[in-house]
Amino acid sequence: MQGTDESDFGVTWLMSMFHEDWSHHGPTAAAATEYHLWEGLDQQSVLAVRKDARLLRGLPSETIEALWQAGTATGPGFFSGGRTGVTSGEQWMETLVAVCDAWLSTKENTPPPAEPGKEDGTELADAVLAEIGRAGSVPSEVRGALAECARRCTPDLAFRLLLRAISEAGTESGARLSPHHYARLETLGSALDYGQYVVSDLKHLVSS
Repeated sequence: MQGTDESDFGVTWLMSMFHEDWSHHGPTAAAATEYHLWEGLDQQSVLAVRKDARLLRGLPSETIEALWQAGTATGPGFFSGGRTGVTSGEQWMETLVAVCDAWLSTKENTPPPAEPGKEDGTELADAVLAEIGRAGSVPSEVRGALAECARRCTPDLAFRLLLRAISEAGTESGARLSPHHYARLETLGSALDYGQYVVSDLKHLVSS
């Protein structure tokens, strides 16, 4: 469940690149993704993005869209076509898989892409769902989408998406975390075997 280093990984790592200036890295969302999946990136990082995108592809488009918008600063127009080239959540996940496959096809000795592992964090499903329910800074419709992700994808992916949503909520509205809330997130991140920076990216939101 952890990445190849101590930082975030998978689709949630990619989401952090889609800030307000994301288009500086490409004229379309796919081109910007290709920029971030640069030639020297390690294969496991690309495989992690592909795995998450395949898991999310099993959700309804509107659920994917809610999760993406909650965890990025791209705004509601991201899925309207236009400069992004993205028309729906499902299409966007298909695009991410295709971009990953194109990257992997250029490498020798690439391990076969892993099938989405629905066991990731299964034993922590109740704890992840409880944290989703307690995330008062996250809109209720997003909490519903996160819960659906926890049940239909993996608790691991849902928890990383929750962290992204909390981060964006803190940036947009100034919402803060209590030390007790942050400690719970940190404990759950440790149980999921995350690197030290996955949860600690939220430390600046902790109220003194």
